[in-house]
Amino acid sequence: MSFYTTAIEGLPGMLLDVEDPIGNFKRKRYPTAFEAYYEQHLGTLEALENGYQQVIDKEQYLTNMAEAVASGAEEALMREKKKSKRANLLVDYNLSLVVYLYPAVLKYEGESGKLFSEKLCVAWKQHFPDTNVSPATFEQINGGFKRKFCYITTAACTTLGKPDDCYELNCFRNYRDTYLLTTDEGEAIVQEYYDIAPTIVKHINRAENSREIYASIWEEYLSPCLHLIEEDRKEDCQVLYTKMVRNLEKEYFYKN
Repeated sequence: MSFYTTAIEGLPGMLLDVEDPIGNFKRKRYPTAFEAYYEQHLGTLEALENGYQQVIDKEQYLTNMAEAVASGAEEALMREKKKSKRANLLVDYNLSLVVYLYPAVLKYEGESGKLFSEKLCVAWKQHFPDTNVSPATFEQINGGFKRKFCYITTAACTTLGKPDDCYELNCFRNYRDTYLLTTDEGEAIVQEYYDIAPTIVKHINRAENSREIYASIWEEYLSPCLHLIEEDRKEDCQVLYTKMVRNLEKEYFYKN
């Protein structure tokens, strides 16, 4: 079997066959799950790189590989009859793409890795125009756990001149770790936040009035949430926190 055939047949499976992508995307599980994933698909990664080195039209080669992944995902979604299940499956594919496939390709460190990731970004956007996912390395993804993934809160606090170890951020981190992550509902909203928050922050940061946006987020959501935590009104805080995630997703996640 040629390198081309091995790669183009193996790459879609790297996305579609990830076992329990959300369940394994936790601080203690992710490094082990990712390493097992990387080892499992090392042959496909080697074929991708070796094929790239052999072909004459390298750009078309990577375009074909990226299209195989994106079209494979779309075909799998179309086989699911229920709209709600298709939506859930797309969430899984987005997460698998960001925290498994992209990091594995970039970890291999071949000449094709970065270029293939860029091609796949384009292909994914063409097939799923309402999504916005970007490549990241394993170190970037795993490092986020150490920061507790307080993307939006950290961005807002930074805009307000607060340090990373400020009272407000530590208070939110403690609330997330000791309350939200101890309930199924709370864990679900945190997992969704992991998926969408980096894109939301990226779009806000591109806006000319980003400082005003973060100030508004602080006033409307984060400051009231902080007061609710201080008053030990944890359930009320979760309701407002969830509202923030939902509203910011509508406003910023689906922007081009």
